[in-house]
Amino acid sequence: MENILKKICKDKRIFIEKEKKKKSINFLIKNTSKKKAVNDFKKAFDKNLKKGKIPVISEIKKKSPSQGKINKFFNPIKIAKKYQKNGATCLSILTDEKYFDGSLNHLKKVRKITRLPILRKDFIVDNYQIIESKYSGVDCILLIMAALEKNQAKELETTAREYGLNVLLEVHNNKELEQALELKSKFIGINNRNLKTLKVNINNTKKLIKHIPKNKYVISESGIKSIDDMINLWSYGIKGFLIGETLLKNQSKLKDFLNVKTN
Repeated sequence: MENILKKICKDKRIFIEKEKKKKSINFLIKNTSKKKAVNDFKKAFDKNLKKGKIPVISEIKKKSPSQGKINKFFNPIKIAKKYQKNGATCLSILTDEKYFDGSLNHLKKVRKITRLPILRKDFIVDNYQIIESKYSGVDCILLIMAALEKNQAKELETTAREYGLNVLLEVHNNKELEQALELKSKFIGINNRNLKTLKVNINNTKKLIKHIPKNKYVISESGIKSIDDMINLWSYGIKGFLIGETLLKNQSKLKDFLNVKTN
């Protein structure tokens, strides 16, 4: 049986070929700056850490394959403003259309109303998406190691760095982590969700962080349900969290989740 991630990436490649016909890669190359992204993820994290606050990348998404529809009255601008007002460090915006009801247009709209650093959360498998990301105002891209061959991940990271983008390398197991550590990015995201089965276990962060050098910015992703979860995982030496569903379902508690102290 084909695993979920494989199916998503297969569909993504078909989608990209259609996008290339609408807006050519030559057009993007001509019209995209290679200057460093203005809103730097590392600076945003360091600023929070200096203040004694745990950095949180707050996610904007309409639905997911594991949870179905998360937000019935989905308004990305409204959500972004709420996150910013309550202390988000950075934003993550789902742009996958088929499986998450996302859109690059959601990201472009949010870019116009905030200077918070923005992560494009998508299944990046082609250089086209990276140049398109920079053209659209993205500051950081996600590379999912489970979806990429070793050489492909290296090539995509090189293109991202060439265009001044930060890169978050997402891993779920030791093999993916070893490959990520051969790359240059400072940001390693440990996904507590197995993208092949969609099962979640937050102990995955505790298991993998032991093998990551201290100079990396380790981010725990998926399955963070409470402030107790955050404090517990923080004690293992991570540098921040990427949280989506919990924030979207607990809008009245945003200030609490986005202002947890480091000690």
